[in-house]
Amino acid sequence: SEMDTVTNNPDTLLLSQPAKKPGEKIVVIGASTGGVETLMSIFKELKPPLPPILITLHIPYGFSNSFAQRLNRLSSLDICEAEDAQEVKSSHVYLAPGNKHMLLERIRGKYKIKLLDGPRISRHKPSVDILFRSASNTIGSTAMGIMLTGMGDDGVIGIKDMHDCGAYTIAQDEA
Repeated sequence: SEMDTVTNNPDTLLLSQPAKKPGEKIVVIGASTGGVETLMSIFKELKPPLPPILITLHIPYGFSNSFAQRLNRLSSLDICEAEDAQEVKSSHVYLAPGNKHMLLERIRGKYKIKLLDGPRISRHKPSVDILFRSASNTIGSTAMGIMLTGMGDDGVIGIKDMHDCGAYTIAQDEA
């Protein structure tokens, strides 16, 4: 079916249109299946107050919700699987469901999550490139992008978009 098409180009779903002026501080994290342990150790340590955090993790649908619940149990932040049109709030963490792309949007001054079906981007749905590009488009230089290891090439385009518009970006090395 058309939904199983694969492309390495995030433009098929979301064009790069970097925000002209900065928005709220929001953190976006990209991780592959190898990042599960890293995410658990990160979220065990984080304490509120923090900006909203959005995570795209390469995890099959059906596991994303139970992983969100597991993270929520060990963290003092409020962690859930993201829902379409959900408003993002401080000290809350939103994990992309395992079968949809997750974007950050600004609607009438509020930051909300948009979930999209569509082709796999860089072999993944959800794709880190799509989340990161949406952060670049929506909040620009006030975004913070974090790439965990083992990603293959998903996220490379999106983190460059973020870096180019002045966002703070971090990539984990294997060590």
